[in-house]
Amino acid sequence: MIAEDSTLLREGLTQILGKFGHEVVAAVDNAPSLLAAVREHSPDLAVVDVRLPPGFKDEGLRAVVALRQEDPDLAVLLLSQYLEADYAAELLATGDTGAGYLLKDRVGDVLEFLDSMQRVADGGTVIDPEIIRRLLGRRRGRSSVRALTPRETEVLALMAEGRSNAAIAKELTVSAAAVAKHIGNIFDKLELRATGAEHRRVLAVLAYLKR
Repeated sequence: MIAEDSTLLREGLTQILGKFGHEVVAAVDNAPSLLAAVREHSPDLAVVDVRLPPGFKDEGLRAVVALRQEDPDLAVLLLSQYLEADYAAELLATGDTGAGYLLKDRVGDVLEFLDSMQRVADGGTVIDPEIIRRLLGRRRGRSSVRALTPRETEVLALMAEGRSNAAIAKELTVSAAAVAKHIGNIFDKLELRATGAEHRRVLAVLAYLKR
């Protein structure tokens, strides 16, 4: 489903998705309608503008946060005209699967955009590279992913795919405790301390995506 206040962009996305075999179950132009449509249709993916009526501030993001609290498996791709790293971090902090944040002006290829949509729908993470640079810039000079062991890198790669600890343990045929230990080591080596102000899992995944 699509939530976008610009009529041209909303209708354009609807036509493009239909052309490539995707069904758009709803296309709305405001946050209250977004909430209602997702709850009614349970879409595989919601493509959402960050700033929606009625206030044109962060209503799209606020609606997405509420929806993912209800259903953490809801896949969401945020589109924005604004380079707001905090918005991306807040989205990623709502769940470990199916999250993306792209800048409208930097989407220049339809097939690449459709691929990004599919990756998010499949549970992956897609973030504009400039957003990643902004988020990681807050930790410039910290340890890099290269400091991780092969197993820790493997665990981090699965985290970047949106896998939960249980899913990672199943994939690697190890215990959940072993996965938790590896993740703890990753946080330590990337110097991601538990300050309460940042989401360490998000920052670790962003560090991996930027490598």
